[in-house]
Amino acid sequence: MVNIREAKTRFSRPVERAERGEEIVIARAGTPVARLVAYRESRAPRVPGGWEGRVWIAPDFDGLSPELAAAFRGELS
Repeated sequence: MVNIREAKTRFSRPVERAERGEEIVIARAGTPVARLVAYRESRAPRVPGGWEGRVWIAPDFDGLSPELAAAFRGELS
């Protein structure tokens, strides 16, 4: 863990540590507020349609029952 003041003053040191694979936690007054990690290129582009034919959606999926709609409006307790 690195204090935010130290990270500001010597920014290149935590960056070098992150480049070597270390995860640096930056803290303010001992409380973690950020993570510094090495940048990695994404491995492969996403291919859509991986769940095609494996998921079924009910015909009434978009329908909302009157009871549930009333509950969302706060009319039921």
